Amino acid sequence: MKTAYIIISTAVAACACIFPASAQMPEGLTVEDKGNSGSAVEYTDSTLSLDIEHLDIDSLSDSYLDSLDINKDIPINDYSMIGFQYGVGISQVSWNPSMQQKFRFTPYNFGFLWTRYGKMFGYMPYFGIQAGVFFGQEGYQFEEDDEGYTPSVEGATGAIMNVVEVPVMAHCHFDFWKMKLMVNLGIFGGYRLSISRFGDAVPESIRNSFLETDRRLDYGIKGGAGFAFVFDPVEIHFTAMYKHSLGTLYEPDYYSQYYYRYAYPTNFIFSVGVHFQLTKRVGKTTHALRREAKEHLGLIRSIQSAVPVEE
Repeated sequence: MKTAYIIISTAVAACACIFPASAQMPEGLTVEDKGNSGSAVEYTDSTLSLDIEHLDIDSLSDSYLDSLDINKDIPINDYSMIGFQYGVGISQVSWNPSMQQKFRFTPYNFGFLWTRYGKMFGYMPYFGIQAGVFFGQEGYQFEEDDEGYTPSVEGATGAIMNVVEVPVMAHCHFDFWKMKLMVNLGIFGGYRLSISRFGDAVPESIRNSFLETDRRLDYGIKGGAGFAFVFDPVEIHFTAMYKHSLGTLYEPDYYSQYYYRYAYPTNFIFSVGVHFQLTKRVGKTTHALRREAKEHLGLIRSIQSAVPVEE
């Protein structure tokens, strides 16, 4: 009886006839005729030998499934998402010279995020990148000091600004069960669209408009942390972010050419987002890896039944 050796490329071609294009053979596997055993085909690699024809895959032990090297064939945590995020925040401004103030509540912060997960250096599946477009608010509110004096800027004791921003952040995550922990850090660029000033002494001409000495370009750093619930293909993210602007609100010498003044907005934003996976997600849990090992063995079994063995 002639023994036939079927290489991987032949098996993949046969598999394509009965499986979707996404199904892949594990690298380094062969299918071999077992002589007098008839149609029984053996699955082999450098470390194991199984009679796939008569194997009860579901009965395989966890320790054996853990021994299968499938990482090079399965793109662990390499996937993309797109999502919508809404949040609220509190804002104030870092003044130089300092002025007595309190946080101002900002009820609007929403936008779209694109997330791309991938492995750093090809084997560390904890990293990704996030980018998006957001509409948000930032502002300030002065309060009376111990001497009964309330600071003001251009007669305003408070203000709120609408801004549009584009953040780009590194996105680190750790997956477990149906959850993940996340940490973000990056930069943003933005533009101040409009302003509303509050206070009895504000001139009507500037109550809802910028001055020539105001700066509307915004940029800075942004980062935070959160957690998510994962219900493939949907993920629900809860995040707390800190945003610090490096773009001052007005020209530093607008008040005096000898004494510069600076004003850098800061925000704390608490948000919830709904994200949709655009490509298949493979979790990093041991349970998920065992499931993929069973699927690979089941694939080999289907291939041997579809490819005739020569005698």
